[in-house]
Amino acid sequence: MNEAIFFEPIYQERVWGGRGLEEKLGRSLPGAKVIGESWEIVDRPEAQSVVQGGAHAGKTLRELLQNFPLEIMGPDYDPQTPFPILVKWLDCQQRLSLQVHPPAAVAGELQGEPKTENWYVADAAEGSGLIVGLKKGVTKEEFEAALREERLEPLVHRFPVSEGHSILVESGRLHAIDGGNLILEIQQNSDTTYRVYDWGRVGLDGQPRALHIEESLKSIDFEDFEPEPLPPSKESRVLADCREFCLREFALEEGETLHFSSGEAAKILSLVRGEVELNGEPLPLASNAILPYAGEFVLTAKAPSVLLLTDRF
Repeated sequence: MNEAIFFEPIYQERVWGGRGLEEKLGRSLPGAKVIGESWEIVDRPEAQSVVQGGAHAGKTLRELLQNFPLEIMGPDYDPQTPFPILVKWLDCQQRLSLQVHPPAAVAGELQGEPKTENWYVADAAEGSGLIVGLKKGVTKEEFEAALREERLEPLVHRFPVSEGHSILVESGRLHAIDGGNLILEIQQNSDTTYRVYDWGRVGLDGQPRALHIEESLKSIDFEDFEPEPLPPSKESRVLADCREFCLREFALEEGETLHFSSGEAAKILSLVRGEVELNGEPLPLASNAILPYAGEFVLTAKAPSVLLLTDRF
């Protein structure tokens, strides 16, 4: 299998979304809905990526993994196991809820799934930021009191961001995304999110959205104080190296190449910025694709470009 595997995006309506994926990524969005997420690669019972183009067009990711496990994932992969990574574009026109994903130690008790994710800021409006972790010294008791009084904002750690910032959000880490951010999210294959606070907002139906106070309080790491993001860089680097995946950023100058041989680990390729050819063919901007274990791939930058590669998942 010597071709990259591209998929049809699955667009998700969100109260905090908008139409920014049209303007910023050149996407064609459905109807007049407020789209907050584009699920680019997903293998879940409730959502299946469908192959876009190539020899396997129309097949689901699950079908591919069951029929070609060795070619796509290599000899150690169990074809009954879901693809371990979920890739999303997030168009955050408004601030997201303050939320947490359950760590493995409590996820089973709460009937949820742990979810570690990395946020890469592809575009950010002036003044936008991220909320990750707690202000130094905040206790669980102080947090609960502020939650009852609806004055949580002074207790959480917010920092400004711009294009190229990146941060790992591990299970148990309190977080929210400000409006004005376009983010590429690489995450563990999970869809368990507990909202602890929603800034007084109502949902698309005009009703307050459900909160998960008890589950959130059991999940939040109350020793997680003021984590800092990786700042933008013009150098290639590792963005995250955790148990769930390794994520690397490649800053390529015009004419630079990357070569991946057959028999290397399967990878997820994400083009964030610039112009790149993949085996001699133009790679669409903002695309996310699986580079199979059995394939050989050459990436050539036709202009200064930024690529993300996810592997060791």
